[in-house]
Amino acid sequence: MDNDRLKHSISVARKMVEIGKTYNLNDIELQELFMLGFNHDIGYEFSDKGLNHNVIGGAMLKENGYKFWQEVYNHGNPNSNYSSLYLKILNMADMQIDKYGNDVGYEKRLKDIKNRYGENSKPYLCSKQIVEGIINSESGKL
Repeated sequence: MDNDRLKHSISVARKMVEIGKTYNLNDIELQELFMLGFNHDIGYEFSDKGLNHNVIGGAMLKENGYKFWQEVYNHGNPNSNYSSLYLKILNMADMQIDKYGNDVGYEKRLKDIKNRYGENSKPYLCSKQIVEGIINSESGKL
């Protein structure tokens, strides 16, 4: 992985811990979140231009017995039938951290993805759907 991807991954890991604390998760769960965030984009190392990096990474982690491989496999996929609190937190963090590791929030993250891939691109449309789902589920908690 390049340096930007590593910065993104470490920042996602840290953001996941921050979000996990708002869910009153214990220290072990926060450690699990950190490891998940750090490894969520491991598939980029073996994918062509990031295509299916989540599927590739999830499959690799499953093969190696990683407990949260399904979260990696399903992150960024708004049409996934799989759900868990850890997947929700991963998507929340991933959609707020830009490709350089900066915490930019949902709006700027979506704008960056749109600028890089195009308004009608699969990465942008999926990311937009993920963020809309997060915002709708969070507003339902109030």
